[in-house]
Amino acid sequence: MKDYEETTAFLGQWGRFQQIIFFLLCTSTVPNGFSAFSVIFLADIPAHHCQIPDANLTDEWIKASIPMKLVNGKQELNKCWRYKIEVIQNLSAQGYNPQDVNLTDISWEKCVDGWTYSKDIYQSTIVTEFDLVCDDEWKQPFTSTIYFLGVLCGSFFSGQISDRFGRKPVLFITMMVQTFFTFVQVFSPSWEVFSVLFFIVGLGQISNYVAAFVLGSEILSGAVRVFYSSLGVSLFFAIGYMMLPLIAFLIRNWRMVLIALSLPGLIYIPLWWFIPESPRWLISQGRIEEAEAIVKEAAKRNKVTAPEVIFKETEEEERKVKGEEPKSVLDLVKTSNIRQTTLILFLVWMTLSMGYFGLSLNTSRLHGDPFVNCFISAAIEVPAYICSWLSLRYLPRRLSCSASMLLGGGVLFFIQLVPPNLPSLSVALEMTGKFGLAMGTALMFAYTGELYPTVLRNTAVGSCAMVSRVGSAIAPYFIHLNVYHNYLPYIILGCLCILSSATTLFLPESFRCLLPETIEQMQKRNRIECLCFSEKEETDPYKDTSATTKVLQEVEL
Repeated sequence: MKDYEETTAFLGQWGRFQQIIFFLLCTSTVPNGFSAFSVIFLADIPAHHCQIPDANLTDEWIKASIPMKLVNGKQELNKCWRYKIEVIQNLSAQGYNPQDVNLTDISWEKCVDGWTYSKDIYQSTIVTEFDLVCDDEWKQPFTSTIYFLGVLCGSFFSGQISDRFGRKPVLFITMMVQTFFTFVQVFSPSWEVFSVLFFIVGLGQISNYVAAFVLGSEILSGAVRVFYSSLGVSLFFAIGYMMLPLIAFLIRNWRMVLIALSLPGLIYIPLWWFIPESPRWLISQGRIEEAEAIVKEAAKRNKVTAPEVIFKETEEEERKVKGEEPKSVLDLVKTSNIRQTTLILFLVWMTLSMGYFGLSLNTSRLHGDPFVNCFISAAIEVPAYICSWLSLRYLPRRLSCSASMLLGGGVLFFIQLVPPNLPSLSVALEMTGKFGLAMGTALMFAYTGELYPTVLRNTAVGSCAMVSRVGSAIAPYFIHLNVYHNYLPYIILGCLCILSSATTLFLPESFRCLLPETIEQMQKRNRIECLCFSEKEETDPYKDTSATTKVLQEVEL
């Protein structure tokens, strides 16, 4: 089949049609930045201790009723135990002062009357609402895990559904799911209900992000496609992420925060009439007339003249003769060279996700204000995405991806060398690691989309995103490994990043290559990737890559 980009070259790369698609699809990812990290503030654990019932105790005795505990070299109130109130009451009734009594001789008891939570930072979180502390403290990180399990399931199903039924329906249905169930969470009467709804929100969150990413990658072409897939969607995601701490700072009640986060989703409903289906996908399904109608409408918006027949009848017949069956996730491991690519990508995606979300969720535990730390963690992604775009524009993919993971993992080893009196340096190193991992994540989204053909692209990106969510589901517990060794999470993550950096070098190169349309083209390119660089010195790779296509077509499997 004649290359899609060559066939539609008359449209240009940055006309009115492409501009509308670019900005509408980019803005659709802003709520994803809200949803992915909202748990940082929704489930943060404020300072707390056992509640002391009103039992005619003086303020002095109430303060003395909570044992002290040494935490990281500092004395803090015990969060889960108190001295027996009956004993305290008797001592107070007998006229003793706390200074006159050896409190270590008094028995302890659990917080049978509940807890008192500090309101210095939050009015309420799900932790204070549902008492997710002490014996139930495991529920706090498990809340994040449940969300990421929803993301995992969404990645698995949405990719295959999108490849079967189209990018556009999946994009809008999953946007609706995310918006609606985020709002319904406001009315959660218990942690169990909240968690079930959070799982469903996760189903929609990654599904609409991947669908928007693939849809834009297939409609846009050349340098604009690279800009969109590496910087566009990622930058708007970071904008949503940066807005999250601002919203949480202004609204300290978790239910009201959810209302604020759900409202922007309503704005995107009218986009259905402005965002078309992917012509590439329609052609892969043999729906040539629908694809031509979209391209002709695009030509009209760009004020250019479209050919009378854009996709020739012989091309449609060629696809029908092939009789290609719908592709599934099994096609990702069907042949040896595609299987090798898939397995390497699975490892890399899982490592990046574990590190990216682990460091992001850890911002509330870092030294300093949690809102400021979260904003810095989000803002550091902007230069990371700019660097990823420049790398995709001018550097080979393998080198860029490997270097970003080497940076992200390497600096984490140095955190253990920082003196305790320089906490800001530790934060700076962790943010540098976040920079590398965010850059690597953006690169891998674009790189993965370029490696797989149209008939398998959404399934591939969705499957990689699904596997990556195994890493993100582990991340909330991964950062708790510091109870065994303060720097253990950084050491393990650094080792995984270096391993992934090395394995990335075994992936095929896609720099200056056309997007493959069929599995056969992908297999050919995997074996003769050096041919992707033909004529790069003489031509602009985004304007004339037909020579490469002709060479690929002439090579036998």
